[in-house]
Amino acid sequence: MSLQIYNVLTRRKEPFVPLVEGQVGIYVCGPTVYDHAHLGHAKTYVSFDVVVRWLRYSGYKVRYVQNITDVGHLLDDGEDRIIRGAKRERVEPMEIVERYMRSYFEDMDALGVQRPNISPRASAHIPEQIEMIKALIAKGHAYEVNGSVYFSVESYPEYGKLSGRRIEEMEAGSRVAVREEKRHPMDFALWIRAPENHILKWPSPWGWGYPGWHIECSAMSTKYLGATFDIHGGGIDNIFPHNECEIAQSECAHGAPFARYWMLTGSLLVNGVKMSKSLGNFRTIKDALQSYRPEALRFFILSNKYSSPADYSDESLQAATKGWERLHNTWRRAQEALKSPDTLAHSDHSTAEMTSNLLETLDQYRLKFVSAMNDDFNTPLAIGALQDMSTDLNRWLDKGIATPKVVEQALEIYHSFGSEVLGLLRGEAQQSGSAEREAALIEMLIELRAQARRARDFAAADAIRDRLAKLGVILEDTPQGTRWRITNVN
Repeated sequence: MSLQIYNVLTRRKEPFVPLVEGQVGIYVCGPTVYDHAHLGHAKTYVSFDVVVRWLRYSGYKVRYVQNITDVGHLLDDGEDRIIRGAKRERVEPMEIVERYMRSYFEDMDALGVQRPNISPRASAHIPEQIEMIKALIAKGHAYEVNGSVYFSVESYPEYGKLSGRRIEEMEAGSRVAVREEKRHPMDFALWIRAPENHILKWPSPWGWGYPGWHIECSAMSTKYLGATFDIHGGGIDNIFPHNECEIAQSECAHGAPFARYWMLTGSLLVNGVKMSKSLGNFRTIKDALQSYRPEALRFFILSNKYSSPADYSDESLQAATKGWERLHNTWRRAQEALKSPDTLAHSDHSTAEMTSNLLETLDQYRLKFVSAMNDDFNTPLAIGALQDMSTDLNRWLDKGIATPKVVEQALEIYHSFGSEVLGLLRGEAQQSGSAEREAALIEMLIELRAQARRARDFAAADAIRDRLAKLGVILEDTPQGTRWRITNVN
C-alpha cells in the first residue's frame, strides 16, 4: 500500500503525492524558547521525527524545516513571551532565547530526535516578514493603522477552512484584547507598533515595531520550501488562530495554495486536561529523563497515534518502560545469540524447511510494519508488529530452532524499523558516549563477577549481581554464559 496521510485540511485520508517526485518539503511549527520544553512538546516533535524518518526510509529526499520563535508570540495580556521570560530571570531577551534554544536541542538530542535540515529563527527573518507584509498591503489584504499593520480577514473568503470556523461565528479577541483600531474584530496583527521602552523592535516602513506571531511561519516556510509545499505539521492546539492565519496571509501574498497536506498532533493530557505551562500541569523533558530512559519516553509517545490525544501519568510511562524493555532485551538476546552460533540451530538440509517457514513469518512482520506506517504513520500498530515478532523470536530461541540466517533477518528488521525508523533501539552508531561506556562497564562487571565465581568468592559475585540489580541491570546465567538486560528501577 502506498503512503496515505490524513489531511486535516480536507478532513480525509489521501494518497501522498509530493509536488516534486522523490522529494518532500515539510515545515513544522517549532517551540517558543522562553522556558524548558515539556513532554507535550516531546509528543509533537518525536511524532514528526518518525514521520520524517519514514519518508526518508521510503526513499524520499526530505527538506525538514522547523522554526524557532524568539519574538512576537504574545501572551493573553499582550506581553511577548520572550520578554516575560527575560523579566523573570532578569537577563536580556536574547539571552533567554539562547539559553532555552540550547536546552530544547539538548532535550531533542537526548530523545533521539534528528535535527531539522533548517531551524530558522524569527528574529533573523525580519526583512522577509516585512516584504510579505508590504505585498499584502499592496494587494489589499492588509492595512496600516498608527504604525501597526493588520490582515483583513474579510478580504479572504476562505478564512477558517482549516479549523472549520466561520468568521461570523468566531469570538472576537480569542488571544488578546481586541484593538479598537482594527476594522474587524477577527483581523490579526502582521506588524505591531512598539512602545518607546519595548526592547524587541525593528525599523520598518510603518515605524519601529515587531512582527506578529503568525507572519514568521509564513515567511520562513515559503522562503525555504516555496510558496506551495508538501506537508505542514504542528500541534492541534495551534490550528486556530495560528495555522488558520498562516494559510490566509500566505495564499493572499503569493496567490498560490499554501501547504498541501496538514498533519496535526493530538495533545498530551493530564487528567483529561492539555499539558501546558500556563496551567502549571506540565513536566519538563529534563525532569522526566531523570526517571525514565529516553527510549521509554519515545515508546510512550509512539504507542499513541500521532493525531490522537494521549494521557500522561507515571503509570503510563512505567508501562511504556516495560514494553520497551521487552523489545530491547529480545534485540540484545538476538545479538548475543549471533555472537555464539553454537547456541543456534545448524543450517543444513534437515532445518531448511523450518528456516524457510521462520523467514516467511519474519517477512510477514516486515509487511505488517510497512503497512502500518503507510497507513497515516500508525506507530502503535508498527510497534505491535515488532512486539509480536519479538515474542516469536524468543520462542524460537528457547526451542533452539532459530538458525543464524533467521536471527540475522530479525536483527535487520530491528535495525531498519526499531532503530532507524522508530528510534527505539539505539545501535552503536546512534549511542551517545555515555551509553557506550554504560554497556562497557556492565560487561566489565560481569567479567569481574565471573572471576569471583571461578575463585569461589561467591559473596563478591553476589554483591556485584545485587548492585547491578539495584541499578536496573538484571543478570541471567545460561549454559552459554551470562546475559544481561535492563529493567525499570522506579
